[in-house]
Amino acid sequence: MSGGDVLKVVQDSIFTVILVSAPPLLLGLVVGLIVSVFQAVTSIQEATLAFVPKILAVFAGIYIFGAWMWSILESFTVGVISNAGNYIAR
Repeated sequence: MSGGDVLKVVQDSIFTVILVSAPPLLLGLVVGLIVSVFQAVTSIQEATLAFVPKILAVFAGIYIFGAWMWSILESFTVGVISNAGNYIAR
């Protein structure tokens, strides 16, 4: 296994992690921004008001995008395992 092969596997794994984690994180970001604007407008400084909607949004994102996230992870894993023989043989 050459250095280029290692770099390609690491690059693909980092891209896969970013791709899979993006939908729940973006939903949490959007909901957090909306809640922050709401708190600033109404002068409500309740801590649970900031966390509970974000947690629910992340769970909803995992529920909505879960099948897609699983298929991305599955295809990456199958690709790495199917090419394991090529990496070991070199």
